[in-house]
Amino acid sequence: MNKLTSKQLRDAWIKFYEERGHLNIGAVSLIGDGTTGVMFNVAGMQPLMPYLLGKKHPSGKTRLTYIQGCVRTVDIDEVGDSSHCTFFEMMGNWSLGDYFKEEKTKWSFDFLTNVLGFDKNKIVTSVFAGNEDAPRDEETANLLQKCGILPENIYFLGKKANGKENNWWELEGTTGTPCGPDNEWFYPSTKEKCSPNCGPDCDCGAYVEIGNDVYMQYEKTKEGYIPLKNKNVDTGFGFDRLLMFINGYTDVYQTDLFSGAISVLENTSNIKYGEDEKTTRAMRIIADHTRTAVMLIGDKDGIVPSNTGAGYILRRLIRRAIRLVRVLNISSDVILDVAKVFIEKVYNEAYPLLVKNEEYITSELDKEIKKFEATLNSGLKEFEKTINGIHRKNEFMKSKDASYKEESEIAGKVAFRLYDTFGFPLEITEELAKENGFTVDKDGFEKAFLEHQEKSKAVSKGEFKSGLADDNEMTIMYHTATHLLNSALKKVIGPSSHQMGSNITSERLRFDFPCDHKLEESEIKKLEEIVNGWIKEEIPVTREEMKKEDAAAAGAEHQFLDRYPDIVSVYTIGNASKEICTGPHVENTNKLGHFKIIKEESCGSGIRRIKAILE
Repeated sequence: MNKLTSKQLRDAWIKFYEERGHLNIGAVSLIGDGTTGVMFNVAGMQPLMPYLLGKKHPSGKTRLTYIQGCVRTVDIDEVGDSSHCTFFEMMGNWSLGDYFKEEKTKWSFDFLTNVLGFDKNKIVTSVFAGNEDAPRDEETANLLQKCGILPENIYFLGKKANGKENNWWELEGTTGTPCGPDNEWFYPSTKEKCSPNCGPDCDCGAYVEIGNDVYMQYEKTKEGYIPLKNKNVDTGFGFDRLLMFINGYTDVYQTDLFSGAISVLENTSNIKYGEDEKTTRAMRIIADHTRTAVMLIGDKDGIVPSNTGAGYILRRLIRRAIRLVRVLNISSDVILDVAKVFIEKVYNEAYPLLVKNEEYITSELDKEIKKFEATLNSGLKEFEKTINGIHRKNEFMKSKDASYKEESEIAGKVAFRLYDTFGFPLEITEELAKENGFTVDKDGFEKAFLEHQEKSKAVSKGEFKSGLADDNEMTIMYHTATHLLNSALKKVIGPSSHQMGSNITSERLRFDFPCDHKLEESEIKKLEEIVNGWIKEEIPVTREEMKKEDAAAAGAEHQFLDRYPDIVSVYTIGNASKEICTGPHVENTNKLGHFKIIKEESCGSGIRRIKAILE
């Protein structure tokens, strides 16, 4: 097997498929565009879904390749072991109605054997066993044997086996998306088989998954699976995992993707990686979360830390890294040094935008570090006081009654105070609790959060739905204008902009949003131009009721989706705005008159406020 650096593996993949007529289209944004209902791109094929469904690619090409970054945080609690990461890359190539199984099977085999040096007699593959939706994939099995794969190393597996997904690929939880049977590639690890029946569907670790070739022949609909007009190929090989495997590692943090970052942490802390379980886990999380933060802030559609949406996930990652720096007994500034390694040495060629935006990325990280450091010590002391108080109560009660059942739960109000006063995301409090053998009353936290939210929303004239002080004609007009302003801010300030507060009267609208600078005169003018442009277009305002999950999947803007009822109203203003909202709104933007911003000011750290009128 050939050992390669990350840059060599990256170049080898792109060169291999370019030589076979593929266009390298380059990676797209990590931030989801709203079409698939997910916050981040979680699969390499996701940005290409319109073209896999039949739309012509802008390049006019039908053979494409690239290496795409992805962000997944559903298993964030697993990060800290030797393999899980929140950011990772997928090496992909696609046929949009061009070649199909014969060419793809041969090329994957050639790449593994001729480029990476895999022994063809050890390669193990699995193909779709068939079900009521699609037939058994004998064609691929025959093509694999034709390449040189031993018949006994070809397994037929179903859509699910042993409780996990196998030889059928689809983007779970979505409809209107391409899918189909796949051919997965495996190679034996250094572990022995757990039994004579051990195969690639076993979790014992005897086989390592290298990648898969999905034959996207179907579209997943609410009614079932229907054939696509074009038969497509979607290849996905995990870059980080493959790099680890070909270099003989069982720990992804030993690859050159992470070795520089780990060295910074070792040299700064004088602690050797791998010597102690607790410090090793901390180093992995700091390195992983910093890498993901760098990628998200420096992305084409870069975001900044905030309290909602994607910005909240970013904030959680950074603050988790800051907290775990304490395990190493070093300054949180080490995160900036780790970030620079990723920007300047690891991804400088593959993601040149990171180098261009280095000062901005490190500045945003530094601001978040300083913001959280200011309250972290106090918050940790408050947490320790809570834990010690419960221990004292348990000891006292035990002394009175030996059968007393000890408390092991942190009250929801305490968790909310840590969040509201000290900036601790609930997840950090839960992690700290788990490390100390405690749980958190999440229902109590939610109740305290909602009570606080209701108090904050109250206005002197009495609260009306959607922040309106009353429901007269002018406030309804201002309400629609607020939706337009919210969308305009995303174009001028960036996609991470969102509503943090709103108050509407019959005289004006007031809108709060996250922003790290006073708006320039040019930015204010641009906002006015965009909103007034939409008004002049005379766009109808439509309302549709749907399930809240469908609304999110359709790209409707929302905050705290779990707090909405099952059925919600979605107000759409052409291509300008789509939001979950309780209304009311005007029927057409031509009712609004002329939009003018009369004041822009600060209303808190990192929060700006706009007041505007309709003339």
